[in-house]
Amino acid sequence: MSTGRGPVLLIAAVLAGLQAGTYYAWASGVMPGLARTDDRTFVHAIQQMSIAIVNPVFMMSFLGAPLFAGAAIAGAEPSTRSWAIAGTALAVGTVAITAIGNVPLNNQIEAAGPIDSIADLSSVRGRFESRWVALNTARSFTSLGAMACLVWAAYRA
Repeated sequence: MSTGRGPVLLIAAVLAGLQAGTYYAWASGVMPGLARTDDRTFVHAIQQMSIAIVNPVFMMSFLGAPLFAGAAIAGAEPSTRSWAIAGTALAVGTVAITAIGNVPLNNQIEAAGPIDSIADLSSVRGRFESRWVALNTARSFTSLGAMACLVWAAYRA
């Protein structure tokens, strides 16, 4: 692994891993835990977490994963380039799923208004929960795939 290639590929793999861990934690603990709560608790918690997740630390890995993966393509050796391309495609796929699916659902639940003014919490939850969980499962797999491809590229480099 050359001096310039190694750090970029390593950073790309770590950022993809952070993304995979984030979505895995939501899939394996957060959403199953919230599924056990009443509608008021569920909607209020989702509203608060949707606001809290948009922070510099999360955004660094969210946007950094595909950016560093893309940069890794440019420096990849021919024998590892296809793995870097696959990792980049999956990292971009994670962002796309989030932007096209999860974020609009987050915005929809936020637009329902303050928790005390929502007349039909069950309906708000019903329009959100199963679809959001399915999308999160998809991005769990894309981010895990991105990490695996980038780790394999780094290993082979």
